[in-house]
Amino acid sequence: MRGAYSAPMQILSTLQQADLRLFAWLFRNGDRYLLIPPAKAVSHSGDGYLHVLTPLMLIIMGAAYAGDLVLVISLALAIERPVYWILKNGLKRRRPEQFVPGFRSLIVASDQFSFPSGHSSAAFLLVTCLCVLYGAAAAPLLIWAAAVGMSRVLLGVHFPGDILAGASMGTLIALFASSLLGLN
Repeated sequence: MRGAYSAPMQILSTLQQADLRLFAWLFRNGDRYLLIPPAKAVSHSGDGYLHVLTPLMLIIMGAAYAGDLVLVISLALAIERPVYWILKNGLKRRRPEQFVPGFRSLIVASDQFSFPSGHSSAAFLLVTCLCVLYGAAAAPLLIWAAAVGMSRVLLGVHFPGDILAGASMGTLIALFASSLLGLN
């Protein structure tokens, strides 16, 4: 039984070491201080209010599928938020500032742990729901979702792996919710 437990732990340790190397490389090879103001703005845009404002705007405009968007976002968030909370508080991965000696983040995160990134998960969830309903017209918003994730790394509150996990989780849950509702 000990071998069954040690193999997953070894994989997690290897992934964490790779994540730390990528994080260190990003901060050695770039002047993030030039990007701080736009990174803060993009990060703030991922705080969640667009999950309400986007469908509301589409309803006001009389856009097709706006009602479906409300349903799929509501269902996806009802699944995603508890999964996110359980993972984040169950895995308890420390944030870069707590893990990397001498490193200081540029903002204070709203919660204690870093894995997965809730901002990335929520941003990719929203964009995936929009892509399911509006197709290629919504695809450019993937750039925004990726920028939300990158901003969290630039601001020092997440490792790159946190972003990848959050983006994957948000995308998969949005696709699952869309499937449950028969939208894709």
